[in-house]
Amino acid sequence: MHEQQLHELRREKWRLNGRPLRTLDDAREFMDLVGFSLLYPQRPAVLLPTFIGAYKGGDDNLPTAQMAFADSDARSAKELMVRLLREKSTFEANVFPDNNFILSAAVFPFFYALVGDRNARQAPKAGPRSEYSPLAVHAFEHIAKKGPISKYHLRELLGGDISEAALDRALDELWARLRITRVDYKPDEGVFWDVLFRWAPEAVKEGCEVPVSGALTALVSKYLDCVAAVSQEELEQFFSHFVGRARVREAVNALQAAREIGFVHVGGRVMLHSASLQVPPAPEFSPKPKFQPLPPRPGLPLVEKRRTAASRARSVWPRRSQATKPSNPAPPRGNTGTE
Repeated sequence: MHEQQLHELRREKWRLNGRPLRTLDDAREFMDLVGFSLLYPQRPAVLLPTFIGAYKGGDDNLPTAQMAFADSDARSAKELMVRLLREKSTFEANVFPDNNFILSAAVFPFFYALVGDRNARQAPKAGPRSEYSPLAVHAFEHIAKKGPISKYHLRELLGGDISEAALDRALDELWARLRITRVDYKPDEGVFWDVLFRWAPEAVKEGCEVPVSGALTALVSKYLDCVAAVSQEELEQFFSHFVGRARVREAVNALQAAREIGFVHVGGRVMLHSASLQVPPAPEFSPKPKFQPLPPRPGLPLVEKRRTAASRARSVWPRRSQATKPSNPAPPRGNTGTE
């Protein structure tokens, strides 16, 4: 496979080839196909499709999360993404700062099994060994009672003296372990939060029943299907955002043993690919033909004829070399100069 072939495979799957998605059905089909997506391009770059790129049908001049407010297509793409969240066709996770990491409904239970809190029914508790701060625990209690609730009203319930940055950190703590999730957005009130176990109980229950090893192999297989082919380093770099590299290598070895992934050479690099990928055959190179002397050209000039005749004579009667002379030459005749 060539680099250009891999590039075209990704562009077709990521809808960057002039086929923009506009309807809810198009968006749902796109997310089911890729499994993972970012809303905006990420800096530094992450090997993932973008929802805004699929919405535009190309990757030219895509706005980042910081510049999305000035782009009308970015606002329309975000509204379409929110509609997917409302109907639970997609879910969000707190993986990349200042960007929306979106997962399809089929992929999300495996992701929850990997990073989610297994004690989903129990409320988080604060303590010296707890991963939640007291503010995060209090925020969870209010969301569980009043949710779905906007951040503005949640701040009022917690006390107006709490800074917005402190509340954001508390929400990120809960969201990182998938205790809560963003379920809606309104321009006048902002983002609405709810307890994930109440919002999507089937997905959480399914995720709690999946073992970590099985969840990781399923995610690795889906990611390979999303990007068509990827190097081992790029694969580990992506999954290092939420799991250790050693576990990723174990998942790759398990998939190789099951023959669910294979290897392909792309531009001089060895890459992993899913077994379902139809790898284009390598171009066939015909062997070089053996050398055949050109036929003599008729009507050569007189000079060429003489040169040809001379070369033939030399080939038949080579000049006598120094090495062919006799080793003991006969003495010259006549006076030798001795008396």
